[in-house]
Amino acid sequence: PGVGQRLGAQPARVDRGVGGGIAALAGRTARGCGSGGHGGSVRLISALNSVQMLAPSDEAEAVMNTPPAAVPARAALMSGDAYRESLRRYEPRVHVDGRAVASVADEPAFRPGVNALAYTYDYALRPELAPVALATQASRNRVVSRMLHVNESAGDLLNKLEAVRGLCQETGCAQRYLAHDALNGIWQAAARIDDARGSTEHRARFQAYLAHVQDEDLSLGIAMTDAKGDRSKKPHQQANPDAYVRVVERNARGIVISGTKAIVTGAPYVHELLVMPSRNLGPEDEAFAVCCAVRVDAPGITIVARPAGRPGEALEHGDAPFSRKYGQSTAVVLFDRVFVPWEQVFYAGEWEHSHVLTYSYATHHRHSCIGARAGFGDLLIGAGALMCEANGLDPGRKSSLRDPMVELIKITEGFFACGVAASVYATQDAYSGSYMPDPVFSNIGKLLLATQIYDMHRLAHEVSGGLIVALPGPDEDHNPETAARLSEVLQASPGIPYDKRIQTARFIEDLTASYQGGWYSVISLHGGGSPAAMKQEIWRNYPVGSKVELVERLLERGVLHDDKRAITKNRQPGKCCDTGCTTPGQQVMVALPPSRKADAAS
Repeated sequence: PGVGQRLGAQPARVDRGVGGGIAALAGRTARGCGSGGHGGSVRLISALNSVQMLAPSDEAEAVMNTPPAAVPARAALMSGDAYRESLRRYEPRVHVDGRAVASVADEPAFRPGVNALAYTYDYALRPELAPVALATQASRNRVVSRMLHVNESAGDLLNKLEAVRGLCQETGCAQRYLAHDALNGIWQAAARIDDARGSTEHRARFQAYLAHVQDEDLSLGIAMTDAKGDRSKKPHQQANPDAYVRVVERNARGIVISGTKAIVTGAPYVHELLVMPSRNLGPEDEAFAVCCAVRVDAPGITIVARPAGRPGEALEHGDAPFSRKYGQSTAVVLFDRVFVPWEQVFYAGEWEHSHVLTYSYATHHRHSCIGARAGFGDLLIGAGALMCEANGLDPGRKSSLRDPMVELIKITEGFFACGVAASVYATQDAYSGSYMPDPVFSNIGKLLLATQIYDMHRLAHEVSGGLIVALPGPDEDHNPETAARLSEVLQASPGIPYDKRIQTARFIEDLTASYQGGWYSVISLHGGGSPAAMKQEIWRNYPVGSKVELVERLLERGVLHDDKRAITKNRQPGKCCDTGCTTPGQQVMVALPPSRKADAAS
């Protein structure tokens, strides 16, 4: 009683939290491990995730007298090894480096990508990570992977942000979070279509599919970006209609689709593909308004991929210390008359609602990208500090190193703070009931990381020195004629062995000055949309009108609001926490204790 209440507020209902993590609200310590946020510790949202205000007092009394809900059942989550084995049960048609792939799970060119997704599965099985890695889908009373969860509170968004950051600290890009973003976007679009039609068909199909992917713990690839062809023309105007995916046939059993999707993240090593339109559409583009799910090995699908990371590249400096283990494949996916049964079609032909999905998915995805690149920033901050130490220097005493290190921290935590704000200022979608991150903060955070990723690389170079790209190759470490002498002259700090210094230098080179480093720059710039798209959304959603009217009021102009006036269309005087997010003396975010791995290492 009293959790989340303020003086004079209505009674609050406490729902079961993430992974059953209501313990934090009951005054017990939430279990978890540290891998994200300031100081490297994951934080758990406590009260925001669990408090809902009830309407009139009669309803509140009825709820208070209702027996507690059953303990949520837990989906059968896979381990990383089980995920690898599951891939062997699929037979997708995949090509990489000009050759056909017999088994994706056993293909060396995809091993870093498979490793990255496998890590997300093992992450979800660690009990100490349950508060951020798992979530309870209240509509099903089921504990599921957070990567497959539809947000039911602002707290869900905060915990998703922390989970993505923790995953990407290990993998650079965990990839699987795109499924979360797409599922949330499709659910919002399905609810909007049903509302317009006065039906429940689209929501029912999606809910059945959501239960399928959550219970099977699947990985999903997002086939959204079309090949697009001539960018100056709309889909129906293209000389080659296969530049966009479209419906070419429909019958009583389902639809048939053809066309091309480009830049499909992780396509070779997922279980199913979510096909979605990539742009707003008009009535002439009705055939291109299609959203559906297909198995990755459905007849008619061909995946033409690039390797993940740098698994077998003939490298000047030997094996890449990071990207030989983790990486990301992207692919062009060709659809040649692929049949999709109606139960896996979320909409087909509803062109007037295409903007709902593109907008909602983009907002969710940009919010997730903030957590992902914050995890990557953590890698650069840690490696930069290690390199300073190996060089015999202390950033705390040398401003020429402290200043760039603080700048790197400022950039990383600056855009991550936008993600936190987007979560706190999240709104409940009027049609689906799910929660949407604030679009202004989501787009500002993504715009900051997109344009400052190059500064992050530069700052890592600045504190590390030119040695990261000027070292002899690692073969010299084992050359009897050179190894001993190199280890003597290239050691800097007496307390840091030569091999540790060189290992850190090559790690930074791999992340920032290699092919992989260039890849991180481009994917950060364009992933989730170009900077121009983010600026458009910021301007479209920012309440400039409120700022204009503020100044006019101070100037005593007495100008009344005019809905037709361009600069005053958007207004928002401010927001408040009207329900009371926490009890007095209770934090919103609580630190989770160190992981067992960290304990063992110490």
